[in-house]
Amino acid sequence: MKRAAFGVNMHSGWGVLVAVSCDSNSVELLDRRRIVIADPRVPGAIQPYHFAKGLDPPEQEKHLAHCSASSSQLAATAIAEVIRELDERHYSIVGAAILLASARPLPPLAKILAAHPLIHTAEGEFFRHAVRAAWEGLEIPVTAIRMRELDERAKVAFANSASRVQCFIANLGGTVGPPWTKDHKTAALAAALLLVAA
Repeated sequence: MKRAAFGVNMHSGWGVLVAVSCDSNSVELLDRRRIVIADPRVPGAIQPYHFAKGLDPPEQEKHLAHCSASSSQLAATAIAEVIRELDERHYSIVGAAILLASARPLPPLAKILAAHPLIHTAEGEFFRHAVRAAWEGLEIPVTAIRMRELDERAKVAFANSASRVQCFIANLGGTVGPPWTKDHKTAALAAALLLVAA
């Protein structure tokens, strides 16, 4: 089987999921899709910390745990569908890369809910954690890569081919058509790094 890897860029309740195959000189886009991992039937699922702020303290943790389980399940279902499709095309998934913000570790819940900027930071981490849990449940190795380190890692992994590979990924939109946003490009590069490292 041919080797493939995932890259994902998460937002509040949704993310851009990309699957690629590559060697040291070129990258092949196998799949790209928007995955929704917040259940609209669950109150506050898209902004779980914003919603939790309005709850009594004993209910806050329960709400976040419920949303987390729901989001991880939705992510696992979406990812498993792509894995099945790639398996039919004879691709084996070697790993998944999650792109991280450069945020510091979060304080306890009470402090998060007391500061609006921390609520936004926590929600970003919440959905990255949900998709990580989904991959771990599917027994796919997960690598976290900080967005600010992506270019430097590409230089190390691809050596003299780094700028050519990055340029190829950046211009893939002309071949595959829209959407091909920054989210897609960075997720594709992160996935490619896993394949070269493996």
